Amino acid sequence: MNETEIHDVVIVGAGPAALSAAIYTTREDIDTVLFEKGVIGGLAAVTDWIDNYPGFPKGIAGLELADGLREQAERFGADIRLGEVTKIINKGEYKQLNTTEGEIKARAVLIATGSDYKKLGIPGEQEYYARGVHYCATCDGAFYRDKKLVVVGGGNSAVQEAMFLTKFASHIDLLVRGPEMRASEILQHELKKQKDKITVHLNITTDQIIGVDGKVVKVIGTNIKSNQQIEFSTDGVFVFIGLLPNTAFLKDSKIELDQIGMVKTNSDLETAVPGVFAAGDVRSGATMQIASATGEGATAALIIRKYLEGKTVEQ
Repeated sequence: MNETEIHDVVIVGAGPAALSAAIYTTREDIDTVLFEKGVIGGLAAVTDWIDNYPGFPKGIAGLELADGLREQAERFGADIRLGEVTKIINKGEYKQLNTTEGEIKARAVLIATGSDYKKLGIPGEQEYYARGVHYCATCDGAFYRDKKLVVVGGGNSAVQEAMFLTKFASHIDLLVRGPEMRASEILQHELKKQKDKITVHLNITTDQIIGVDGKVVKVIGTNIKSNQQIEFSTDGVFVFIGLLPNTAFLKDSKIELDQIGMVKTNSDLETAVPGVFAAGDVRSGATMQIASATGEGATAALIIRKYLEGKTVEQ
C-alpha cells in the first residue's frame, strides 16, 4: 500500500451499519474504503434467520441480507477490504489508520465495528449456535412458541429478555451463576410477576449444552452450593451475559468509550475526535437491532458528507 494513499472516508467494519453508510457515501461519489477483519455482514451474516427486518414479511436469511447489503454497496463503488485496523491517529485535517495492509489516511472515519455477544465457552455452545443457542430474544424468540427455554444470566438484559420470551415460551428456566440477581430492583419486581412462567435458579453454573439429532434437548449445570449436577430439559438456550464491543483497537486513542467499552458520540454521531464518527452496535446507547444499525449508518453517511463539504485536505 502506498503510504500517501488518502481517501474521503474509511469505514472500520463491514456490518449492516457500515455497509448502509457506504451505500449512501458512494452514491454521492464520496471515495469510500471499508476494512473488515471478520465476516462481511457482521453478526447479521451469521444469524440463521431474521424475522424482524422491515420489508421482508416472511423473514430473510441473515447471510442473504448481508450479501444484499454488500452487493449494493459494491455496485455504487465501495472498496471493501479484508483487513484489520489496529489504530486511529488524529492528524488534524486527516486521520491516519494503521492497518494490516499498512498505513492509510482519510478525511473522515466511521467506526462501525459492532459488538459481539459474550460467550459461555462451554461444550455445545458453538456447535448449536443459531440452531438452538441464541443471543437475541427479539431476533429468535418467535421460533419457540409453546416450547421450553433456558435463559442464562442474572443482569438487566437477561431479565428483560426472559420476560420478553414469555410471549412465546411455555416455560423458562433462568440460570443465575451467583447467589443473587444483578438486575435492578424494578426488573426483579417485574420478574416476580412472571413466576408462573419463569423459574429462577440461583447458584447454578451452565456447564454443557446437549443436543440430539441436531437439536438442543438439555442443559447441564452445577449447583455451586451442593456441587451437585443438575439437568434442565429445553428446546433452546438464550445467553445474556453481556456484550463485548469491538473497540480494543481504540484503547490508546483519544476516542472516548463508556464503562463497557462502547464508543461515545454526540447527537451527530461524532466522537470526541473531530472527523471520527460511530454508528451501529458499537456506539454507546445503541439498540442492538439490525434495522436501527442500518438507519444509523445512513444518518452517519449524511452527516459525514456535510463534514467533508466543509473540509479540504492538502495532498
